[in-house]
Amino acid sequence: LSKMTRPLVGMSKPASSPSNVDFPDPETPNIATASPFEIDKSTLLSIVNCPAGPLTCLLSSSARTIGRVRSFLMFVRAFFIALIFVAAAFAATDPVILVLGDSLSAGYGIDTKRSWVALLQQRLAQQGYSYRVVNASISGDTLRGARTRLGELLNNHGPIIVVVELGGNDGLRGLPISELRDNLSKILEACRARAAEVVLVAMQLPPNYGGHYTERFEAVYRELAKEHDVILAPFILDGIADHPELMQDDGVHPRTAAQERMLNNLWPSIMPLL
Repeated sequence: LSKMTRPLVGMSKPASSPSNVDFPDPETPNIATASPFEIDKSTLLSIVNCPAGPLTCLLSSSARTIGRVRSFLMFVRAFFIALIFVAAAFAATDPVILVLGDSLSAGYGIDTKRSWVALLQQRLAQQGYSYRVVNASISGDTLRGARTRLGELLNNHGPIIVVVELGGNDGLRGLPISELRDNLSKILEACRARAAEVVLVAMQLPPNYGGHYTERFEAVYRELAKEHDVILAPFILDGIADHPELMQDDGVHPRTAAQERMLNNLWPSIMPLL
């Protein structure tokens, strides 16, 4: 019989030379803990602050140039704003000539920049007078209307000369002479109470209003000028009203071509007060 060889069960021998073997960890899902685009601020600062060649130098130089331009523009803006305030301050200190009138002084039907009041401002400047002319004239105004707003005008502008060209509308409406006289007298009184010199412009009416009314109407201006010690200027349309080519189609209001003549009519009365 042949011999059977049986394995030895349960017996083993340790390794002759023990060793450590590291196995990789099993794969697990990866969870992002930070955005791949998030960069440390300190890194950014380092990149910006540290020159990295010609491009960085160019950007730095451009930034400085833009800053200088902005600073210059801010300076220019502040300079011009200061000039505006200085000009306004000087203008506010110029003595004021207040024109208190109706449509004849308001420039009815024409370019107001070419009215006799605007020409007065130009003539004053041309002759070296530093006055500021304030035109407070309103078309259709009456003595009563002007009287109600005169106080505010005197308070706001403090004129040293007041040109009063009013009463024509009162006369054309046939208002009582006593009412006309009272309102005009109160206007002159208010101006004189503020130590303002007054040029009172005489008014005339068309002859169709009757000789008695027109004579009494015109006499009011002579009498009040003497009573309040003010200068009486001639009729503003003297030498104009009887020239149709100088009057508008309504026959009442002068054209642009007549404005210098109107100023010439009043200038000899205004000039001695300057």
